[in-house]
Amino acid sequence: MDITELTLDELRLRLAPAIAQGAIFDGWGEVALADAAAAEGADPAVARLAFPDGPMDMIDAWIASVDAAMVAALPAERLAAMPIRERIRSLVQFRLDAAAGLEEAVRRAIAIMAMPQNAPHALKTAWRSADIMWRLAGDTATDYNHYSKRTILAGIYSATLAVWVDDESEDKAETRAFLARRIEGVMKFEKAKAKWLNPEREHFSLSRFLGRLRYPAR
Repeated sequence: MDITELTLDELRLRLAPAIAQGAIFDGWGEVALADAAAAEGADPAVARLAFPDGPMDMIDAWIASVDAAMVAALPAERLAAMPIRERIRSLVQFRLDAAAGLEEAVRRAIAIMAMPQNAPHALKTAWRSADIMWRLAGDTATDYNHYSKRTILAGIYSATLAVWVDDESEDKAETRAFLARRIEGVMKFEKAKAKWLNPEREHFSLSRFLGRLRYPAR
């Protein structure tokens, strides 16, 4: 589609990858936006209208573009045959791989998102990505687990990203190992939680206990 026919939301997604490339050297600001608009043939004035909140809008649009690429590359039906931990690992790893070469842009984005005035927007963005990942992974929870799973996954991704930006090991091996450990820890926690909260679990019975003392199981 001709770029002049795009809506502002569509234009945001179209320009986001080029802005991220520019942010490596120029940061998430006017220079990166102007260069992206020029590269894509967009009217610079219209491009500015697409990002009224400046850097946070640019970062949000880039993350949304990664979300969209992830959905296209790893649809739910493709993930369905995998164990749940592998689904989550694959989804997080896709996002990291999609940002390969953009470490400095990501580092700058993390710093901007950490600013107090940007915290609400940053949390909303992290929640959106975590929600998409869980839905692709097949989660259908509607109780408190819906919220706890997304909060935990957002935390895993944020912590892994912080390791990833400074990881100079071959093929980001340290990041891959870190991610695997975090997911394994969460899976163990979820299993323990499910066992504890399962209303069908066997409750302690004094009479049964005394009976077993008198007539031990053989």
